[in-house]
Amino acid sequence: MRLARSRRNAELSLLLLAMVLVAAYAATVEANVLDTVTPDFWIPAAALGLVFLGLHVVIRWLAPFADPALLPAVALLNGIGVGFLRRYDLAQAAPEEREGLAIFAGTGGRQLAWTLGAVVLAAALLAIMRDHRSLSRYAYTLGLAGIVLVMIPAVLPGRFSEINGAKLWIRLGGFSIQPGEFAKLALLAFFAYYLVRKREVLSLASRRVLGIDFPRGRDLGPVLVVWMISLLVLVFEKDLGTSLLYFGMFVVTLYIATERVSWLLIGLILFFGGAYLAYVLGSTVGGPFANFYDRAQIWLDPFAEPYDRGYQLVQGLLTLGTGGLFGAGPGGGQPTLLPEVQTDFIFAGIGEEIGLFGLSALLVIYLLIVERGLRAALAVRDSFGKLLAGGLAFTLGLQVFVIVGGISKLIPLTGQTTPFLSAGGSSLMANWLLIAVLLRVSDGARRPVTGGGPAARPAGGPPEQLHGAPTEVIRP
Repeated sequence: MRLARSRRNAELSLLLLAMVLVAAYAATVEANVLDTVTPDFWIPAAALGLVFLGLHVVIRWLAPFADPALLPAVALLNGIGVGFLRRYDLAQAAPEEREGLAIFAGTGGRQLAWTLGAVVLAAALLAIMRDHRSLSRYAYTLGLAGIVLVMIPAVLPGRFSEINGAKLWIRLGGFSIQPGEFAKLALLAFFAYYLVRKREVLSLASRRVLGIDFPRGRDLGPVLVVWMISLLVLVFEKDLGTSLLYFGMFVVTLYIATERVSWLLIGLILFFGGAYLAYVLGSTVGGPFANFYDRAQIWLDPFAEPYDRGYQLVQGLLTLGTGGLFGAGPGGGQPTLLPEVQTDFIFAGIGEEIGLFGLSALLVIYLLIVERGLRAALAVRDSFGKLLAGGLAFTLGLQVFVIVGGISKLIPLTGQTTPFLSAGGSSLMANWLLIAVLLRVSDGARRPVTGGGPAARPAGGPPEQLHGAPTEVIRP
């Protein structure tokens, strides 16, 4: 029998290549902005390299069979994000102060510090969670915690939770956190556990219409509950992206568990029906629905008020158009003209400098991460792990779609951040935790099956719930 290889050396080689690319990006930025390359240009890439190398060592020790492509791909995205934020700091500084701007100053320096904290948190999760199935022991606790985290910003006064019209934050003094970023992980663990237990019931069909088996009416309860929660998020937190993210990850996890296309159709009808209802109520009743109505109006015609309500979206579209196919080159754009370029619109700001081809490469890297997550879901031997990894991979892909769709005018603008690129500690930490869970699941999926190894023993719960054979649970 051919023994499985850990592929950690391949991971190390790809990681070193990623950091070389990050250093080259930093050097090009300085050449374009400062007309010279300072002797310190390599320091951020070296600092990131040491941080990621430390996580690589942890993976060698704690998850030796984890997917070797995940860490290098995420490290490259994170490094480019730090590099662009450093470029943004240079653009904001006065020309005579740019060359002396400290490496660890400004937004880029803070993002570098947040990266260190996020990677340490991911390493700690790998050390604590030696088997992904141990999460199932705390499924209901995680579900309750997720709901509480989602609802806290909605019930807080606007001065403590609202930024740019969306109530997604908890703000106390100079400290702010976006609890919804962590809520999605907790809720997804609960969804995976719940659907493992209710899979057979939710797979039952009542009637067949146009070749599609639809579920029984009595089984619609969980979907309707999550739909109502997503609508409450849409109305009271005033954010379409978060609402779509929560409802979408539940419906897709439900589809993975049951293999019923009807659940996807029901989910699409419910979500778009609810969004349209909120739009109509916003135009007639106003109140909590007014914000969503305004965002929809901006989306429909941003050029109606290009210097007022539509300014941000118009500038984003012009920035993407200015970039063209090849971009102005790293450091050659004008990011200060684009509002919130360091957070919501960072994808547009980067696109001005690396062009359509560069943005396509970034999207391919995201696609690679999602694909490796889905591959781990197909290969892992227990149903809980399949739903958990599949849901996490889809959630990351959906978040990228929501933010890129917003800045390109495909859907209304949202308050979502671009994973691993945008400034902000909450998003960075939550997404690194997501990657840590995927690393743990992929380690369990790729680990050779032995009589007493962790891949053969359930971590918790009855064996029929957590350790069924793949053909009994989900047919890849």
